[in-house]
Amino acid sequence: MNDWIKTRTGRWALIGLGAVLLLIFAYQVIYPRLFEAYVGKANAPLTYPNSRALTDAEFEALADELTEAARRRAAEAIVRDDQDPFAREVKLAMLMRTPSFVRDHEPSHIRYFRDAGIRRYAGPETCLTCHATIEVRRPDGRIDEVDTLADIVNSVHFKFQSETPGGFSTVGYDGRIVNAPGSRPIPVGKIDRACGIPGSFSWTGWAALIESRPAGAEGAVLRSEGCGQCHIGGNYQPATEKMMPVGDVPGVAKEGIDCLICHATDYDMNQRYVMRDAVGLRWNQDRSLRAALTVTRVANEYCLRCHQHNMGGDVYLHNEAAQALGERNQRLLHKGAKRGNPFSPADDVHAAADIQCTDCHRPQGHKLPRGKLGVDLVANDLPDVEVSCVTCHSQAPHNASEDKVLLNGHIARIACETCHIRELQPTNVVLRDWVHPTWKAEEGIYEPTDVYRSGEVNKGFTFLWFNGKGTFLANALGNNPNGTSDYDPLMAQLARIDDPEVVAAVREAARALKVRYPQIDVEAYVEAATNPLSQLTPEQLVERRRMIEENLRAYMNDGESRIYPFKLFNALMYEDMGNQGPFGAMILPFDYPTYYETGQTREAVAAALRDPILVRMYQTPFKLYMMDEFMAYFGVAGGWRTNYPLVDGALRGVEAHWMRQMGSLKISHGIQRAGRTCEECHARNGILDYRALGYSPERAAELARPDILEAAAVR
Repeated sequence: MNDWIKTRTGRWALIGLGAVLLLIFAYQVIYPRLFEAYVGKANAPLTYPNSRALTDAEFEALADELTEAARRRAAEAIVRDDQDPFAREVKLAMLMRTPSFVRDHEPSHIRYFRDAGIRRYAGPETCLTCHATIEVRRPDGRIDEVDTLADIVNSVHFKFQSETPGGFSTVGYDGRIVNAPGSRPIPVGKIDRACGIPGSFSWTGWAALIESRPAGAEGAVLRSEGCGQCHIGGNYQPATEKMMPVGDVPGVAKEGIDCLICHATDYDMNQRYVMRDAVGLRWNQDRSLRAALTVTRVANEYCLRCHQHNMGGDVYLHNEAAQALGERNQRLLHKGAKRGNPFSPADDVHAAADIQCTDCHRPQGHKLPRGKLGVDLVANDLPDVEVSCVTCHSQAPHNASEDKVLLNGHIARIACETCHIRELQPTNVVLRDWVHPTWKAEEGIYEPTDVYRSGEVNKGFTFLWFNGKGTFLANALGNNPNGTSDYDPLMAQLARIDDPEVVAAVREAARALKVRYPQIDVEAYVEAATNPLSQLTPEQLVERRRMIEENLRAYMNDGESRIYPFKLFNALMYEDMGNQGPFGAMILPFDYPTYYETGQTREAVAAALRDPILVRMYQTPFKLYMMDEFMAYFGVAGGWRTNYPLVDGALRGVEAHWMRQMGSLKISHGIQRAGRTCEECHARNGILDYRALGYSPERAAELARPDILEAAAVR
């Protein structure tokens, strides 16, 4: 009997073990292949042309070269303040020959690689040889040991979306906090109208080769474009698997992670270009041993290899990464800046003081905090970690001023940035028309038309009450502390441009576009661009008002609000009108080659819609898993409508519209030491529109008196 029981128990144990092994096999082998077939995306082993092995002699020669360069940088930093050029050179020469100085300035990884016999850098595989795990210090002092690769793969820098509850306390237009505890989390990230690949459509624009035809060139010149030029994944696609309820990024994709772009002093941005191989298109990266041997702690210049693209812009004078566009298939430069607030010694007092990005954005492993305040992303690795001015400057930063009592008192109502960001770059884009591109002979491509750019106050950016919450489409939420319902930015400041100079500039741009696009009605164009609510029906306007009052007003009144500066942005793009609500419709992407090469924008949308992942988006599984919830946050009632907007090769129900409100992007860099003068705000024509900010007529008149400081001092 006992033998029978043992035999039966053993049989069930074997069956159970077999079932577990079968599940593991299905999860790791069968599911990834089915998933790739479903989304139409490829994964394959990756090779890089500059990842080659060095001989011992080549290694030592490179080590000597890198050590001398590191030593010279350190010596020049020591003697740079010496006023006499001859003395500077003498001291520099002495330091370069001092044995202890020589010894102390050899890049540390030279010794590690030498001792380990590593003569070729092979990506994460090489890094993980020593760094399979890392210690992460938490704000409460705890130290956790975490798996390095998993830490990177699950960071926003790699997958650029998250299901983290709260994020930036993003509020759906339906009145729910996005992915709040208790709700069904969906993967959400950047909803971006600046790049032509809005939302998660990086699927369709990850890597592209554009045939440009510059003036004077013979034939076509290939150019690189796509989201993958900055994101650290180096595969043929973004981390698509991370957007699904199950599954992991395959190992070959993880091997494409670019560790060195964030960690290497000698990283060569000329290696960042799109390459084509037997599988498809992907981004090359610098995998040279030269770069690997210069690995060190993250510094500002490494962050800015990607982030200056967003802040200063590609044509910003001090964007060093944009000076190295690629040794092949050079990257396209984007002429307009998305934010226009660069972080560099020339334009930011913190950069000039050599404050490091990681001094404020203190990493926890490979997860970096973006702070608790923001409206442009609902993806945030560490949403509970504060990143703010008061972390260093306290709540009373003006103690050296004779007006310190008044100025420190302003902190309760006025954010630091409001006074200390005086302007943005003139290339800051406010209105961008993707529907009517302009031919650029110098580049030999069609580019979106920037209808209006400005870095000036109340033209390129404005001031809004902000309490740390934002809407699903990047509109700052907050209210005047008096609790007034008169403050109504989603019906006023963010939905209307009244400045006569801006309106005139938009009209001039529309007239210029009409030369190429005679179907444009100039006055209708100006009306839609400067008064986007004019695109809504009366019924939609009523519904919009109801949703603001019933769904958003309580969040606007929640907590403490202060006046912050916000960069304004809107874009004319194609939308799926079958999925429309009072705050806009589903934005559709462009196929980059079709767009840049032909300027035929509807054809570019049609080409993007043929991408297998977009076909799947209009099918039931995507609807049930993600899109119904997404559209509810978007403010569209009735769930995701799956009527595919491409029928027999022609677009159906697709129209061009400006989003029904401006995006308001919080700006935090480009800080100047000198703040605004009192008169800039407290004058009859000051920069703050107190009535629009919800003050009563009497209080607004009082705040706009030039003698308000004297009056306050008398009290």
